[in-house]
Amino acid sequence: MMTKQSTALSLFGSMLLLLLAATNPAAEAFCPPSSSTQKHTNKLFMSTTDATGSSTSSSTTENDELAATVTKLKRVLAKEYTSFFNPMVDSWYAPDVTFTDPMTSLSGVDSYRKNVDMLAGRTLMGKVLFEGAGINLHSVTGGEIVNGRVDDIVTRWTLRLTAKVLPWSPEAVFSGVSVYKIALGGKEGLSIVGQTDYWDSINIQPDTPSTNVKQQYQTVPKNIAVSDFLAQLAPTGFLAPTAAPELPYLLLRRGDGYELRKYPGFVGVETPYMRRDYGFGSLGAFAKGMDPLAPSICKVYNDDNVDDGDGKEKMMMWPLKFAFPGEGTDAPPAPAAAIEKAGSGQWASINIMSQPERIVAIRAFEDAAMGPVVRNADRELRAMLKRDGLEVEDGTEQYVLFTQYDAVHSMGKRRSEVWIDLKDGGHPF
Repeated sequence: MMTKQSTALSLFGSMLLLLLAATNPAAEAFCPPSSSTQKHTNKLFMSTTDATGSSTSSSTTENDELAATVTKLKRVLAKEYTSFFNPMVDSWYAPDVTFTDPMTSLSGVDSYRKNVDMLAGRTLMGKVLFEGAGINLHSVTGGEIVNGRVDDIVTRWTLRLTAKVLPWSPEAVFSGVSVYKIALGGKEGLSIVGQTDYWDSINIQPDTPSTNVKQQYQTVPKNIAVSDFLAQLAPTGFLAPTAAPELPYLLLRRGDGYELRKYPGFVGVETPYMRRDYGFGSLGAFAKGMDPLAPSICKVYNDDNVDDGDGKEKMMMWPLKFAFPGEGTDAPPAPAAAIEKAGSGQWASINIMSQPERIVAIRAFEDAAMGPVVRNADRELRAMLKRDGLEVEDGTEQYVLFTQYDAVHSMGKRRSEVWIDLKDGGHPF
């Protein structure tokens, strides 16, 4: 292999020959280079090319090895989240690793582990304070190789835990991102030297792109985080019972005033209605014995003047079956009894409706689901989504979707929501 000095000399010699030819065209025309001169020139060019190619090949190999190590680290992180850091793989962390979230600042692997173990209820204090802790990992991204260094790795997650120390056992939910600072070296070739957590509920800056973590998430004073946490621990009062088991979902974000949820594909039955109690009655009679699910999902067009023939009918839908994990994103087949009855005889107005997996933005409201209340909640939700850089599905501005979980005349605190579908690519999930 040539040294840097010989490479430089070869390159200088080649450039000198070219310069001489360019400044003396007559000599080039009447005195063509001898075969020995030509061979020497070819060797000089080959020498320079070989050295450059060797350097490029070496750099590519190093980057490939580094990228493979980053991929391994991402897999380790995914496994740690899945097991709630039991075990925590110490070899990937620098001894003086730092951890910062909106309420806590720690340093050192032992302090890091003890904090996680407390939340998971694996320490004495944790067993007294918390139970049912769990974390859902939504994605692990980043870690690109930039000029020989590793860019930040970013995880998105949702954490739940129950504060059993309080008599009413409230559940606290946090969603957000963790930004991992990575350094070369350590036992595995790479080390986590710092982790900074941000919460979706308090750290998102207005009017920033939802896919740019470094721009969107910024630190806030700790008292804001403490207030956010304590608000979740407050008693909720007597809640009206749900009319049926709830359609399951994965909570992707607990934001400031709204949630983002991923619902599985599901199949249900729908009917037009003039009054909600009539819609409940029709679907209840049709779905008897089919074990329908909550909530009732109502769709009302903003031009709902049906009487003059220009508006569109209000629709109510009940979910019947949903796709289980591993069954794909499409809706499952409808129950045989529903297929047999729908659209004929006394059930002529009832249709089967399929809905594939989707991500939905949610805003809850407690007042009675009257037109002005529902539309105001819809407007508020749209403003919040725009503020946080999220894009809604085209056409959703033509109607409002709202849901009801409890029975029509149930007692207690009601649970109603407005839903807006998000556009594919219009969110970071």
